Amino acid sequence: MVFGLESFKTWFKGYDNQFVIIGGTACDLLMNAEGIDFRATKDIDMVLIVESLTADFGHRFWEYVKEGGYQHKSKSSGEGVYVRHGASSVNATEAAILKMIKETDGEEYEELRSLNQDLSFSCAEKEFSARDVSFGASQKKTLKLMTADEIFTNLGLLLSDQCVHTIKVAVFEGTTKKVFKDRREFTGSLLKQINETYGFIDLLNRTKAEIEGLYRVDRRDYPEEAVREALLNAIVHRDYSFSSSTLISAFDDRIEFVSIGGLVKGIALEDILMGISVARNENLANVFYRLELVEAYGTGMPKIMQSYEGFSQQPKIDISQNAFKITLPNINMDKLPGTFDKQFSDQEQKVMALFDKKPSIIRRDVEQALAVSQAVAVRVLKALVIKGVIQSVGGGKNTRYQML
Repeated sequence: MVFGLESFKTWFKGYDNQFVIIGGTACDLLMNAEGIDFRATKDIDMVLIVESLTADFGHRFWEYVKEGGYQHKSKSSGEGVYVRHGASSVNATEAAILKMIKETDGEEYEELRSLNQDLSFSCAEKEFSARDVSFGASQKKTLKLMTADEIFTNLGLLLSDQCVHTIKVAVFEGTTKKVFKDRREFTGSLLKQINETYGFIDLLNRTKAEIEGLYRVDRRDYPEEAVREALLNAIVHRDYSFSSSTLISAFDDRIEFVSIGGLVKGIALEDILMGISVARNENLANVFYRLELVEAYGTGMPKIMQSYEGFSQQPKIDISQNAFKITLPNINMDKLPGTFDKQFSDQEQKVMALFDKKPSIIRRDVEQALAVSQAVAVRVLKALVIKGVIQSVGGGKNTRYQML
């Protein structure tokens, strides 16, 4: 009898069409069926049927590997398993194998059966109730949290109290990761995580007051809309087939949002900035839409960029094969001595060009020249004042600006 065979059968029940047992284990099964003893063997050798593989089986297989503490090693050297790439051989990582299975299978992670079927939805129920949206069994099926047979999907797991994915927020002193000031990890339903994470970031988002003419203007370190959209983007578009946490790092001069999963295949950075969106988790995005957390697909990134109009520092996007990072700069850092960038934005250069035609200008001149709102015009003029290029004369409606 092969040790662990019964556990193996139980673990992979229902996946019989995706693999074939071979070698000593196969012989043991055949011999025992005929009442003949066979030599003991420790291994369960299997061949995967590539044409039948599903992503569900791939996740189940790796859960089995992790649960049993197995490692993938070659019999002779123990140096690992390799896959061919042209003329070279490279290590086959778990991520590479899962990616191969997903690409050949075509099934989405959120639609697969959850390994945990003992789920509760207390946080989700509160959120749906607050939005006056029904959340009964029929709605769970319509939103694809469960199948028609009332089997919970991975989307159900993500919105349940038992969600295994987390958001980690770290606060650092200064502009490097040398000194921690605070750190938090948010768990539970994604809906709970989003609310708690935004609340924590909101505490970090300080407000600075400035006087513009006769009026006091309060400005937060980070535009609230940019923070909201960056957080939602990190949650809605990340790849949940990987277990890593969503990471948020707050520095004195910026906040970084890092989510697992690069761009969806076929989409480039330029497409995103134009408002083109292909949802990796379409069903999750639909739930967020129903809850009015997102307004429409493809609007998040343009909103982030628009919230920084008139400021010298702009959001930065970095993309790798398996990660997406957006960095929001602290707009109030431009107001601190020695921290602003002496380079001028396109809008600032256009405003300076106005002085070639007249000795002084007013805010409305800037609005017309840049085709922007009053608020954006004020931001551009204020930035030029701080940079020591122009000065304001007068106050209130009579405020004019002159070159220094």
